[in-house]
Amino acid sequence: MGLRLENALDWEPGAGYRRVRTFDLHTGGEPFRIVIDGAPAIPGETVAAKRRWAQEHADDLRRLLMWEPRGHADMYGCLLTAPVTPGADFGILFMHNSGFSTMCGHGIIAATTAVLETGMLPAAENRLIIDSPAGPVRATAERDGNRVSRVAFLNVPSFVVALDAEVEVASYGRLPYDLAFGGAYYAFVDIATLGLDWGSAGSARLIDAGRAIKRAIAAEQPIEHPGERDLGFLYGVVFHGPPTDESHHSRNVCVFADGEVDRSPTGTGVSARAALLHARGHLALGQPITIESIVGSVF
Repeated sequence: MGLRLENALDWEPGAGYRRVRTFDLHTGGEPFRIVIDGAPAIPGETVAAKRRWAQEHADDLRRLLMWEPRGHADMYGCLLTAPVTPGADFGILFMHNSGFSTMCGHGIIAATTAVLETGMLPAAENRLIIDSPAGPVRATAERDGNRVSRVAFLNVPSFVVALDAEVEVASYGRLPYDLAFGGAYYAFVDIATLGLDWGSAGSARLIDAGRAIKRAIAAEQPIEHPGERDLGFLYGVVFHGPPTDESHHSRNVCVFADGEVDRSPTGTGVSARAALLHARGHLALGQPITIESIVGSVF
């Protein structure tokens, strides 16, 4: 007797199962899992307060969806919440392999696409305000019929903390780096200073270097956000170097959280990098740039 696969469509989990429904998307190759059912109601007067509550009370859900076997080392996702600022459409809590992050550009793009294409927000909406732990973010969608073809966002303010700083890193010696904020704090390192190139960018060596640099900087560089204490920590290390396409400005590869590698150019990393380039006189206000990712996608 053959399998009757259609019977599986009528199967329902028993009372002992925990049911969580999600949408899985990607932005420029970087995954994004949106929980649409099965998450607890998250209290808090600010999204930063909601993030603190989730860290204490919803970390089991994060681990369930980000870790093996339902996730993987580079998984990323979010919980949608009620908005907290007047005029905002919804709030968002970002999560990854080691916790809840403070802002995520590729997540803003994915969430905007999801809420519009699925009808979670009215079809007429193209301009959204999304409350993140770092502050409100304004997203604008372009459409091709019912499909969202492109999303842009106005991020929270980005700024430079340090230019031409140095840190001692085991196996690499004294390394120069820049430090900037784009919704999260990043250290920026020229990949050439490590003796690596993009051919080895996806290797364990680059991940190990990112972890080592992050630990070294965090140990000796105090980081305090001027407006929100929960934002004051080093989130990741962005390696930058020449692009593969000469018409593009450069390439970013971000190693963040617990050795997680971003397949996209990293939206908050690009924002922080724009602040650095402007501070050095390499990028004028309003001047566009195109930055590649490890897989060739661009922001």
